[in-house]
Amino acid sequence: MDPIRNPYAPGAGQRPPELAGRDQQLQQFGVTLERVAAGRPERSMVLSGLRGVGKTVLLSALRSQAVQRAWGTGKFEARPEHGIRLGIAQAVHAAVREVAYRHRDPDRVDEVTAVLKAFALRASMADRHAVRWHPPTDVPAAKGRADSGDLELDLIELCSDVAALAADLGVGIAVFVDEMQDIDTAELAAICGACHEISQAGAPFVLVGAGLPHLPTALSASKSYAERLFRYVVVDRLTRQAAEQALTVPAATEGVVFEPEALGELFRLTDGYPYFVQAYGKATWDVAPETPICAGDVEQAAPLAADELAVGFFGARYERATPAEREYMRAMADLGADGSEGVIATAKIAGALGRRPQSLSPARDGLIKKGLVFAAERGSVAFTVPHFGSYLRRRGD
Repeated sequence: MDPIRNPYAPGAGQRPPELAGRDQQLQQFGVTLERVAAGRPERSMVLSGLRGVGKTVLLSALRSQAVQRAWGTGKFEARPEHGIRLGIAQAVHAAVREVAYRHRDPDRVDEVTAVLKAFALRASMADRHAVRWHPPTDVPAAKGRADSGDLELDLIELCSDVAALAADLGVGIAVFVDEMQDIDTAELAAICGACHEISQAGAPFVLVGAGLPHLPTALSASKSYAERLFRYVVVDRLTRQAAEQALTVPAATEGVVFEPEALGELFRLTDGYPYFVQAYGKATWDVAPETPICAGDVEQAAPLAADELAVGFFGARYERATPAEREYMRAMADLGADGSEGVIATAKIAGALGRRPQSLSPARDGLIKKGLVFAAERGSVAFTVPHFGSYLRRRGD
């Protein structure tokens, strides 16, 4: 079939042609936006899950919902060992621009922009140079507002002012944070404290974060009330029905159908993980000579999809690891640590390697910082990437 018309889209954060299996989350967030805009109390949202389950895609879809309701929105991606002040300033600046042009009082807009500039200028020089972004230059920075250097206090003042600007228009502000697990504990505590204060004040402001499975634990560790502050949503693999929908709906727009046996084999190969569904769907389309797509086409395409995943999805992550970290991960793989159920005790890993657990701490910490494993619970770890253990066992090196 024509590869140019191939509808599948495997890519980091790239929205698939059919966002299947996420209707409940979209509906819940729509209710949240309407309640907040109406002055009703509602919690912000945190998405968590393994890599490849579509957290970034869902985050973008939620942002689109807010845009459709004329909210001001902004998004940034947290990075390890970088402060969040400048990222928040960028996101809030984007949100202000989305509502400012509709506001009838330009002086009020300038006042809020001045507060935003004051907030941004408190970012460290290292952060400012790293992202090559400068706060708005057409207004002077405010003095005595969002510029104390205390991140929590400054966030409260900035977000309250920006939310009030949006409230003048009967809408709100929504900030979206990807890779939220990379924010350090002190800054997570500041975010929690600010969200708590802003929510109590009834300001129309919502924060939506997305991160790896241990993000809820990290938030709870930063503030004791964080477990009640957010609506926690686990983004998991798709059901068989949703996975088949993700394959059949885009194909139908091109006049192509799948035989039931082909769909069953694709679900077995992908295990319902959205990224894998797109990768195998794309490869199957490219090898299938005509419609209907049959199980033989899937069988022919499977090695091609697996090879692509081995290089781009698995291999690129493996290559980032040091020799000691690779040894640690191979021990995890041999012990069966694979996917979201693959939680394994660090003591077992040490035993398999004939080492003391304390001696493996640098490798473990390095893998956590690189986002390859996460501390599922005290004294245990798991891969952040589904089927990564299977990949390592296939490598055999």
